[in-house]
Amino acid sequence: MKQTFYSNGKLLITGEYVVLDGAKAFALPTKFGQYLIVEKAEGKLIEWISYDSDGSIWFENKISFLEIIQKATFESDSVKTTLVEILHDAYLMNPDYIANGSGYRIKTELTFPKKWGLGTSSTLINNIAQWLQIDAFALLKRSFGGSGYDVACAQNDTAILYQLVNDKPIVKSVPFNPVFADKLFFVYLNKKQNSRNAITSYFGKNNSIDRSLTIFNDITHKVMDAKDPKEFAIALQQHEIELSVVLELTTVKEVLFPDFNGVIKSLGAWGGDFVLSISKENPKSYFEQKGYEVVIPYADMIL
Repeated sequence: MKQTFYSNGKLLITGEYVVLDGAKAFALPTKFGQYLIVEKAEGKLIEWISYDSDGSIWFENKISFLEIIQKATFESDSVKTTLVEILHDAYLMNPDYIANGSGYRIKTELTFPKKWGLGTSSTLINNIAQWLQIDAFALLKRSFGGSGYDVACAQNDTAILYQLVNDKPIVKSVPFNPVFADKLFFVYLNKKQNSRNAITSYFGKNNSIDRSLTIFNDITHKVMDAKDPKEFAIALQQHEIELSVVLELTTVKEVLFPDFNGVIKSLGAWGGDFVLSISKENPKSYFEQKGYEVVIPYADMIL
């Protein structure tokens, strides 16, 4: 019998980094995501194959049940090591799939290019959690770490307001249907950012941002409640300025697009993946001339 699971990708609109310290974050699930297809097999092992959105195989390997139980590591294969780590943590949460299983054939299929950074890891975590009927947030905490907003997006088909309260995820579905959606475009910066490294760097700065949480929470609500593009753009710009101070980093607009006639907001880890642009005119030609060819309208990206 074949089982199929699916999880949404994600984009973090506000609260990047500071969500880890309890700030409210506003996030949107994407029309892109990842499938996990599971079939029973034999041999006390998992035959695993992962496909990118173009149909190419980006990972293929066999993982024995013993390797999962012992949390084996593989110096020459970091992907297999990471996958075994996740499956081992899942085993600790629900050992039945190993104890009572004969073997599995597992296939993952991305509907977005892996390099885009829309949640290859979070959609996998949530899909595995669905398959084994375990808590996806707990599995994320055991394995990759992070705030968990991406797992919340994987599970929800609407915009969400996300916050960690006493280290527990609070997820609230919120309405967000901006009348100015035709002014919003997502631009891929031609490189994937490592979320784990970005989080480590953030904590390494050791900034006390307690006094800033109220500011970021206020901005998040302004972004969600904006009634017109100007109000929305001003709130996004304020968020970029405030966070550049906290991170001690220059904003992406100052670095890459200083001549852009509009506002550009980093999404998630700064320095890679996607940015959000808002401007009066369609910015596609501007970004293409700069060498950024992936420019996706809001309506084509967001659920």
